[in-house]
Amino acid sequence: MPLSENVNKGNGKEESRPIKIVRILARMNIGGPSIHAVFLTEGLNSAKFRSVLVTGVIGRAEGDMAYFAKQRGVTPLIVPELGREISWWIDLVCVWKLYRLLVRERPDIVHTHTSKAGAVGRVAAMLARVPIRIHTFHGHVFHDYFGPLKTRLFILIERWLAFATTRIVAISQEQLADLFGRYRIAPREKFALIPLGLELAPFLRGQESRHNPGGNGREVVIGFIGRLVPIKNPQMAIQAFKRLVDLGTGERPVRLVIVGDGELKTDLEKQVQQAGLQHLVEFTGWRQDLADLYASLDLVILTSLNEGTPVTLLEAMAGGLPFVATRVGGVLDLMCGTEQAMSGTSGRGQFSLFLNGAVVEPNDVEGFAAAVKYLLSDPPMMQRMGVEGRRLARAQYSRERLLRDMETLYLKCLESDSHPTRGLACTI
Repeated sequence: MPLSENVNKGNGKEESRPIKIVRILARMNIGGPSIHAVFLTEGLNSAKFRSVLVTGVIGRAEGDMAYFAKQRGVTPLIVPELGREISWWIDLVCVWKLYRLLVRERPDIVHTHTSKAGAVGRVAAMLARVPIRIHTFHGHVFHDYFGPLKTRLFILIERWLAFATTRIVAISQEQLADLFGRYRIAPREKFALIPLGLELAPFLRGQESRHNPGGNGREVVIGFIGRLVPIKNPQMAIQAFKRLVDLGTGERPVRLVIVGDGELKTDLEKQVQQAGLQHLVEFTGWRQDLADLYASLDLVILTSLNEGTPVTLLEAMAGGLPFVATRVGGVLDLMCGTEQAMSGTSGRGQFSLFLNGAVVEPNDVEGFAAAVKYLLSDPPMMQRMGVEGRRLARAQYSRERLLRDMETLYLKCLESDSHPTRGLACTI
C-alpha cells in the first residue's frame, strides 16, 4: 500500500501515512543541485512527508558537499553507479540497483535532479511502477557540452522520458522557454516553474557588515566562485581581469579571488602566470564559510557558457553584492529593472546595465572587462545594485518559498493521480 493511502488504526478513525518521496541526485558535488536536494529532503521530512535522498559518488577533482547534508541531518543512500560518467553497462547496473531500491522503499513519488539521475532514475521508477515521477532540470546539456550528434541524442532521450514523467520542473523562465519552446522536450502543461530557494540569513547578515565597495582608495576584491570546468569558462574570467588591469582602475587596486576547483585548475594557474598576474590572482580552492567569503568581496563575476539559475549570483545578491555575468540560461531572470544597453567608443554594444548588475554576451572578453570597469568607477552605484539584488533574493528565492511551492506541486500531482481522467492536470 502506498504510504499516502489511509490506513485503519482500529479506533474507528482513519489516519494518513506520510507521503513518501525518494529523491535521486547523481552526486553531492558542490553546486546548486546538491543544495536544492538537501533542502528539500530536510524540509519535507515531517508528519506529512517522508523523504529519502539517493546519490552517487563525486569525481576526483570535485568538491564534496557531504558536509552540507550532514549538517542538516540528511544521510543519503549511496548508489556508486550514479556518478557523473556515462557508460551503458554501468548505467544499466545503476537502473537495476535503483529499481530494487524503489521496490523496497515503495515511494509515492520519485523526484530526480540533473541529467543522468533524471534518466536512470525515471527508467527505474517506471519499472518499479512508482505512480508519480517528477524531474527537475537544474540546467541542461543541450548546448556547449557535447557535439551536435550526441546533443541531438540527448534531446531525443529527454523527449522520450518526458512521456513517462508526471511533471517537469524548470527553475527559471528562460530555462522553461528553452525546454518547451526551443527544444520541445514536452507540452507546456507538463512543466512547473519553481525557482530555487536558499537559506539566506547568513548572507543577509554578512551584507550588513560590509563597508562601502571600493571606497577610500582601498583594494577592490572581485570573486569568481564555481567549478573550474569548461562550461563555467573560467579562462574568460582571467582574460577579462587581465584586460581590466591593462585598462587601469584609477587609484583603487584590484584583486581576483578564484574560489573552487576542477579539471582546469592547473591550466588556469599557468594562464595566470603567463599573463603576469600571479600577484593579483588568488586560488583558494573550495570554501565552506561562504557567508564570510561574500562579505569579503566587492563584486562577483560569472562567465559561464550555460547555466540554469546560478546559485553564486543568488548568494551574491543576498550578500548585497553587484555582479557582472554572461547572458546565459536563467541569468536574465535574476535581473532587476529595465535593461540599459551600454556602448563603447566605437559604438558597439558592450554590455547591459540593470538595477542589480550587468550582463555581457558569452565569450565577449572586451565587453566583460568594460562592464567591470564601469561598475568599479561608481561605488555608490555598486552599493545601490547590492541593495536591489538583496531585495529580490529575499522576496523570491528563500528556502521557505521553495518548500511551499514543492509541497503544493506534490499534493496536486497526487490528487490528479487519484483521478485518472485528470492525470496531467496538476498545475502550479
